[in-house]
Amino acid sequence: MKKKFKLHDLDCANCAAKMETAIKKIDGVTDATVSFMTQRLTLEADEARFDDILKEAVRVCKKVEPDCTIEL
Repeated sequence: MKKKFKLHDLDCANCAAKMETAIKKIDGVTDATVSFMTQRLTLEADEARFDDILKEAVRVCKKVEPDCTIEL
């Protein structure tokens, strides 16, 4: 399953790269892209566990950039 999400308050490209790397390491994630320019997260993951994977991705993003929120 592949979905796109809007990011709010993503302040730097380096943080976006850190988020992308961390999200790709989550078990069940096939691919992930965090774009600083478009302020979007594209997440491709196991459909059966997508909600749990998305919650983990939100947690990872908060850890890297505490002000950043993901519009679900």
